Amino acid sequence: MRGKKSKRLLRPKKSWLSPSWQACLFLAGTIVLVWSSVALAAEADLSNSELKTILDTIWVIFAACLVFFMNAGFAMLETGFCRQKNAVNILAKNLIVFGLSTVAYWALGFGLMFSNGAGGVSLWGTQGFLFSGRESDYQDIFTSLDWSAVPLNAKFFFQLAFAGTAATIVSGAVAERIKFKAFLIFSFLLVAICYPIAGHWVWGGGWLSELGFYDFAGSTVVHSMGGWAALIGCALLGPRLGRYIGGKIKMMPAHNLGISTLGGLILWLGWFGFNPGSTMAADPKPIAHIILTTNMAAATGAIAATFTSWLRFKKPDLSMIINGVLAGLVGITASCAYVNLGSAVIIGSIAGIIVVFSVDVFNRAEIDDPVGATSVHLVCGIWGTLAVGLFSQGPGELYAEGSGPAQGFLVGGGLEGLNQLFVQLLGIGSVGAFAVLFSAIVWSAIKATVSIRVSKEEEEMGLDLSEHGIGAYEGFMLEEDN
Repeated sequence: MRGKKSKRLLRPKKSWLSPSWQACLFLAGTIVLVWSSVALAAEADLSNSELKTILDTIWVIFAACLVFFMNAGFAMLETGFCRQKNAVNILAKNLIVFGLSTVAYWALGFGLMFSNGAGGVSLWGTQGFLFSGRESDYQDIFTSLDWSAVPLNAKFFFQLAFAGTAATIVSGAVAERIKFKAFLIFSFLLVAICYPIAGHWVWGGGWLSELGFYDFAGSTVVHSMGGWAALIGCALLGPRLGRYIGGKIKMMPAHNLGISTLGGLILWLGWFGFNPGSTMAADPKPIAHIILTTNMAAATGAIAATFTSWLRFKKPDLSMIINGVLAGLVGITASCAYVNLGSAVIIGSIAGIIVVFSVDVFNRAEIDDPVGATSVHLVCGIWGTLAVGLFSQGPGELYAEGSGPAQGFLVGGGLEGLNQLFVQLLGIGSVGAFAVLFSAIVWSAIKATVSIRVSKEEEEMGLDLSEHGIGAYEGFMLEEDN
């Protein structure tokens, strides 16, 4: 009896809180925090404008936290899609990239993106570098953000979360053969220089915004920007060893589609901060509308990708279903505030279809992208930006009085809709050309100096051991990677 009792005592104590209960407690705590803040504000006899600023700030910070949590989604998605011998490397990249993005955006990016240009220059900001966080220092510097009343620090954190997403897109596309230090260098420069300059053109009062280019939450600024950088990186890196042999494509199966599915669901959740958070205000009507259009596009993207892959490959491919969700989300990001639900269905469905064919096209061109990032973010980002000029309901119809793009060409916009479509094309081309030029220069410079690709022996061994000296599944019996 004593022996049995000892064994029982040695067993780990089971937690009384299941993961579901832990998630519920987190949500309950968030609700209590918001409720308490509102109650305290009411008791303090604040004016309506002061109370609104408090609520807006809480909403923006909450939305930014959802966007930040997308880093976990990207980490799970990319790790599961790749082989087990590279899992640690991919996780390390996705973890460190937000740290790098934070420093890069603080030092240069935020100033380049949102500060005023000297002498009316609208190509990039020229002030506000090494952001101090003292709002009084920047009253006449970040005027492009004056449309929102929330504190500048909250705006910085929200925009930082977006900047980190652009860098994370590159991680999956160049996975399984890039040197860790090469990825770190490129990510830092992308967030410090390339992303904020293009962002200034669109969101910082730059020349594209003056022409009437619209990209509500970043189909072009975030997603196609990251996609172009990823495409150039893939092209200069070359494919993984054994991926394309004699014109034939060799499958390199994902090692854990379970965590990839979890990653896809986390990203779907995070997008409910990404798109509606871009209102920068706790305004119920636009937030509710944007959440619905966002979710509808994700749902129809998943359905369209499922049936497209089923017809094309004779089986419903889970990886295509996951990417179909993301394709729909990327596709609706530019227009989520400007289109109705019917248009969201069309936008998401087309994104879900084209992502399947895009993956195939890139493979035939021997552009090796292990997770399909270029197809999801670049191709569907372009489509989503064009959709503004095709389906927008017109200024003030859905978002705010007097604001928004012209009525879309396919919903009765006529010549004004056609002009809006042309401006959208101009924005896509301009940002794309800049991203390609910048990426080609930086990737080539890194390749010529520190090198960007691991050796053949290191790639065959796996980047976990060759780059980090540790495996992700130490102590487990696993099948050997090919």
